Amino acid sequence: MSDLVVAGDGNRKCRWPVGDALYEAYHDAEWGRPVVTDAGLYEKIALEGFQAGLSWITVLRKRDAFRRAFAGFEPATVARYGERQVVRLLADAGIIRHRGKIESAINNARRAAEVIDEYGSVGGYVWGFAPARAKAPRSFADIVTETPASRALGKDLKRRGWSFVGPTTMHAFMQSVGMVNDHLAGCFVRAACQAERARLVGGRR
Repeated sequence: MSDLVVAGDGNRKCRWPVGDALYEAYHDAEWGRPVVTDAGLYEKIALEGFQAGLSWITVLRKRDAFRRAFAGFEPATVARYGERQVVRLLADAGIIRHRGKIESAINNARRAAEVIDEYGSVGGYVWGFAPARAKAPRSFADIVTETPASRALGKDLKRRGWSFVGPTTMHAFMQSVGMVNDHLAGCFVRAACQAERARLVGGRR
């Protein structure tokens, strides 16, 4: 079976989301496109943490509930959450009710606030770890699960006190926010993602 297929909408795209409307919308409009806002980047790190041990589509289906529960993922707001909010979140059936992951998300909001104080924004920090442009993968076999860049970002985040930020999780984060473009060669959105990334970081990366 080819890793690149023509979906029901007539577009040639990566096979992994095909057949699920929500997943295809995420692939087509969001995955691999640059994210620079504090809330957007913090949301992706938080959701990648909740995804650990689960499938991404499980998290995606709960995303609206997560956004309501975590104040739109505004770091300054979530950073003020305490035990009362943890108890509330543990009772929220719309999200993944895992105390360790909830507490990690709150901790990471506080760490994000520190990064904003130091760099002016979360993007000003994390995009400094964006790797150089890579050759387009031709199949899923060409896509790795971690890279020197994801290991470096994960290591520095851990040094700063973040949690659930291992190299595999950080590579998935980099893919999702456009720091890495892992759409397959021939996927109809790859070129658009690459162009958006180039405008952000310049042609040299």
